[in-house]
Amino acid sequence: MRAPLRASARRRSIGGMRSDAGAGAAAAVAAGRVLGSAGVCLMPSVDVLACLGVGGAEWERFAAHWDDLVVDRYAAARGTRRLRRYGKFVLTGAGELRPRSHGTFVQPDDTNRLYVGVERRFEPLTDAFVADPVFGKLVGLLGVLARGLEEERDEWVVLVHPFRVIAVAGQDGQPTPEGRHRDGVTLVTSLLVGRENAVGGRSAVYDDGGAPLLAATLDEPGALLLGDDRRTEHEVSPIRPLDPAAQAHRDVLVTTLLPVG
Repeated sequence: MRAPLRASARRRSIGGMRSDAGAGAAAAVAAGRVLGSAGVCLMPSVDVLACLGVGGAEWERFAAHWDDLVVDRYAAARGTRRLRRYGKFVLTGAGELRPRSHGTFVQPDDTNRLYVGVERRFEPLTDAFVADPVFGKLVGLLGVLARGLEEERDEWVVLVHPFRVIAVAGQDGQPTPEGRHRDGVTLVTSLLVGRENAVGGRSAVYDDGGAPLLAATLDEPGALLLGDDRRTEHEVSPIRPLDPAAQAHRDVLVTTLLPVG
């Protein structure tokens, strides 16, 4: 199994972070190199926040958007407690993020076996979410990493899925109820925004032949898992409450990029 990228061995609280542009640029280059060679890379929170130039106050504001998600009725019909919203954009070669009408969300038939041929409609991202500088900086970083996988591409479709998966005693939360899968894109990413009273939620990535490439629990807000979706599959194990008397949740931002056209 390949070791995930750990550009820094230090663990820092987000509240204690300070922007370091030089460290951020170096971390982005290192992440792109590992992603290109291994097909998967785990960027620790300290590197991601350095790339974004984000401190405690900015992160807390960004994380608060997860309190404004709405019930995913498609997941609820299958017994999964999940909140979400959805947005669709085009990222231009000049770095401009242009909203697109998100309409229905349909995944290729060979990616998500739970919703083959199902046109799902989700509530859009809030205006405050789209305007948040952390979101814009993150998409900019992901655009750079995606171009490292397909250098000839200048414009990208960006699909944005903030999720909150909920668990209670006797009912695990299912981050990936479809099991091991791919999303039918070029770059698939998962940013941990927060966890509350939750155990489990271990992310695993496999190559095309099913061999494990990486397994890790995203437990530090700001940790970012990157995958070349063309040559990997991924899944996340269920979560459950650490304290069974209280609800547990896991907040992530799944952002995927695929070439325009």
